[in-house]
Amino acid sequence: MTVFYNIKSFKVNFGPQHPSAHGVLRLILEVNGEVIINLDPHIGLLHRGTEKLLEYKTFLQGLPYFDRLDYVSMMAQEHTYSMCLESLLYLSVPVRSQFIRVLFCELTRILNHLMSVCTHAIDVGAFTPFLWGFEEREKLMEFYERVSGARMHSAYIRPGGVSNDLPVGLLDDIYLFLQGFCSRIDELEELLTYNRIWVQRLTDVGIIDYENAMSWSLSGVILRGSGLRWDIRKSQPYEIYKHTTFGVPVGLQGDSYERYLLRIEEMRQSTRIAFQILRDIPYGSVLNYSIAPKKEKIHFSMESLIQHFRYFSEGFAIESGECYMFAEAPKGEFGVYVVTFNSTRPYRCKIRTPGFFHLQALMFMGKGLYISDVVTIIGTLDIVFGEVDR
Repeated sequence: MTVFYNIKSFKVNFGPQHPSAHGVLRLILEVNGEVIINLDPHIGLLHRGTEKLLEYKTFLQGLPYFDRLDYVSMMAQEHTYSMCLESLLYLSVPVRSQFIRVLFCELTRILNHLMSVCTHAIDVGAFTPFLWGFEEREKLMEFYERVSGARMHSAYIRPGGVSNDLPVGLLDDIYLFLQGFCSRIDELEELLTYNRIWVQRLTDVGIIDYENAMSWSLSGVILRGSGLRWDIRKSQPYEIYKHTTFGVPVGLQGDSYERYLLRIEEMRQSTRIAFQILRDIPYGSVLNYSIAPKKEKIHFSMESLIQHFRYFSEGFAIESGECYMFAEAPKGEFGVYVVTFNSTRPYRCKIRTPGFFHLQALMFMGKGLYISDVVTIIGTLDIVFGEVDR
């Protein structure tokens, strides 16, 4: 006698509070047994209204909001916003400050990829890389603090340059860190790259082919892992990137394991860029004072003090215009679109964040996989919900 069973699929919640969701992400999983049939991401639980808030702040007062978008890659966000305002102001940036900006953008890339790889490892079950990686992140946070006074939300990169010159001895300390960091990357790879469990959990999981990567507007490591050699620092260079030498690692299959390997290699390339900057950085001014008052004059006259106060309270006006500026942030293409009508505040500020686009890819990446694979996929997408729910 043959018995036929009618197996009915059911829906389960993934998140929004689980640490493997990498933030307040809620997924509705339609599963048949443990196999995922459909996957629906729900976002909005962290929504801050950043874009609307920026309309009520002066251009300078809006800068700290960008530190709080991707709060793992702080300076990369404020850098793009500053470049957008500089384009609207037709403002030149001193060469020394361009070197400083690129140096800290590459240190920020290392900061981001350490967080991505190490938290991904802890999601899959490897705890030791998390401890090792955060020791290195602490050293990078100290560099943030020494130039800006803040460990995370630095507001260091400003329209026209950077807020302060580098303190004495910082470049020497960065050089010593980079020398030792190459060995730290090797140690991470010894633990993970050929680890049987790690390889099996990541290989052939979350595959994104070339066509899907292009049609879903993916960028950064996610796009390069699918076979496209697209890096804005190379294709449309900004600041001093055209004067630096570095490689752009590219994957073939587009699975989670290749994306891990790309992040490891990008940390090595960021170290390479940082060494070149330490070798070539020139002396000179770090801020264009055509819109900002000089700090050294504040203590000598009441007029200078008033000018300084007005600069930070009333801000500077920008003539009518619009600009979209984008950069190769650690997670992918980060863009800022500003519209203004002869005002000290933006009429409209639209932010293009890579995580928002990458999160949509979950809908096709997870189909046919197991529930446990969702944890691997979210980890490899490198999601931070400050930028997704902006």
